[in-house]
Amino acid sequence: MTGRLLSLSRSQPAFAASLAILGAVVFVAIFGTWLAPQNPYAINPSAVNQGSSAAHWLGTDEFGRDLLSRLLIGVRPTMLVAIGATVIAGFFGTLLGIAGAYSRPALSFIIMRGVDIMLSFPPILLALLAVGFWESGVFSLAVVIGVLYIPHFARVAHSATLQVTRQEFMEAEHAMGASVQRVVRVAILPNILSPLVVQATLTVAAAILLESGLSFLGLGIVPPEPSWGQMIGTARGYLSQHPMYAIWPSLLLALTVLSINVLGDRLRDTLDPRLREE
Repeated sequence: MTGRLLSLSRSQPAFAASLAILGAVVFVAIFGTWLAPQNPYAINPSAVNQGSSAAHWLGTDEFGRDLLSRLLIGVRPTMLVAIGATVIAGFFGTLLGIAGAYSRPALSFIIMRGVDIMLSFPPILLALLAVGFWESGVFSLAVVIGVLYIPHFARVAHSATLQVTRQEFMEAEHAMGASVQRVVRVAILPNILSPLVVQATLTVAAAILLESGLSFLGLGIVPPEPSWGQMIGTARGYLSQHPMYAIWPSLLLALTVLSINVLGDRLRDTLDPRLREE
């Protein structure tokens, strides 16, 4: 798989650019606190809503705080929520999907109908209902968004497991008297990882957008800790005074989500043997 990714990076500039952007985002998420040129929480009433200058390269916000510094540390909570939600959704969704495909018909019916019911509601609607009863913060958002995307992983894992159970090596495992745990660990999981990896990239992008939407509405990351969605939501009240205040976080958010989607699309093309044959 690593060799295929390297080959894609050489042959497809969009894929290479997406990897570079995501690498930079991850680097900033880890080291943003040290990279910030100024204290992102320091209030300066004499420098409110200023444009770019030598002191503040990207300008300041409504409290005179340095925008560049807040952008650099604002990516961390967003990425923590997105990755945490994806891990939660991937773990429990995969378990449910495998159980729905490799269990008794009655249990399978109950699991998959429950998944269908959750999929019938828009994630943003369920998220708005859930965060209203919880304290806002990174952990709460990760759990809420992770639970909302469990059905997506369950559907992917269910479909992939059904295909695997029809293969001859599954019959060989059963003939040897393998336990359910061994069959799942040795025969099923390794053969359904490819679609799950692709689903994970899509979920990260969706979780970033959902967290940003909730923060935009004031239901996400708690101030004064910044996130890109929260900054966009605050900046809409100052568009006439300082339009770049909204443009910078919007641009970074769009580039990050676009890069993840490009990466997911290329991974799907690489990992799906049917698409490779075409």
